[in-house]
Amino acid sequence: MSGTSADGIDACLAEIGDQRIHTLAHQFCPYPSELKASIEQLFTPSHNEIDRLGELNIELAEHYAQAVKALLEKSGKSASDIQAIGNHGQTVRHRPNGNRPFTLQLGCATRLAMLTQIPVISDFRTADMALGGQGAPLVPAFHQAIFGSHDQTRAIVNIGGIANITLLSKEGNVLGWDTGPGNGLMDAWIQRQKQQPYDHNGEWAASGQVNESALGTLLEHPYFEKSAPKSTGKEEFTLEWVLANVPPMPEEDLQATLLMLTCKSIELAISDTHIESLYVCGGGALNGQLMATLDALIATPVKTTQTLGVDPMHVEALAFAWLAYRFEQNLPGNLPCVTGASRETVLGTKHLPR
Repeated sequence: MSGTSADGIDACLAEIGDQRIHTLAHQFCPYPSELKASIEQLFTPSHNEIDRLGELNIELAEHYAQAVKALLEKSGKSASDIQAIGNHGQTVRHRPNGNRPFTLQLGCATRLAMLTQIPVISDFRTADMALGGQGAPLVPAFHQAIFGSHDQTRAIVNIGGIANITLLSKEGNVLGWDTGPGNGLMDAWIQRQKQQPYDHNGEWAASGQVNESALGTLLEHPYFEKSAPKSTGKEEFTLEWVLANVPPMPEEDLQATLLMLTCKSIELAISDTHIESLYVCGGGALNGQLMATLDALIATPVKTTQTLGVDPMHVEALAFAWLAYRFEQNLPGNLPCVTGASRETVLGTKHLPR
């Protein structure tokens, strides 16, 4: 998995059966700064996109192959031990609401299969979109499989560049959607002002004061008023949008306000629900200030998925391993109640090594 934070690649090796998933190894491979910059330049329309996109598609496949190699070396496994690679790819554009909705993830799957000599299952989102769905979020089906409970109604919140939520009722019902910005705006602001990729533990945000007026203005973004199913991307919540809508303020105050925007949009998402606990995964789970702010805002206990036995930094990579398993078993991977697709379908396309 390489998510909307565009910070690197999370790779998990998993043994998967019908009712279980067991993590054998995990490897994180950070993106070089030049690669991260190339990805972020494609988040919004600009010049010479096709050439840059084509080269980045191949370059990402090479980085994914290096991540697979590192994971195999760590685990003591070889390519012949692996049934398939489930590769989400790097999202650079997600447009689910246009006249001809589309989504675009880079990282050439054929190239990856050739480099690793392992079958690759990728392109998980387009089948759902072809059936009228948003193509996102896809992780709620996985959350239901491993985090569902008959005793407790739970919310699972993944906070990457964009945040998404899954509501798992104890009766077995599932809902899910993107709540809005996750770490993306905070990362962009600290990168611009301090040349740091992220705000370690939320320390810079903790040093500032929330500008309530600016926060209110940002919460007027029309996305927050939309009803689910809905999904979004970093191209909709940009730093340029923020700066065009807030007054000048101390740098640390804007960081504090952006952190609160993430937390308030999550609070808004669960305001009409009856959850009994909330579990966080993704990079946001490592942000102490964000976790403390969520805990203060939300009446129910806020914990990480580590409490449920899964490292919060492993969840999304495991989800796409699980979706690859579902493909191999010819089982559906989407939840129409989440994405809005007209029916369930098998997700993904298989690419074989030659």
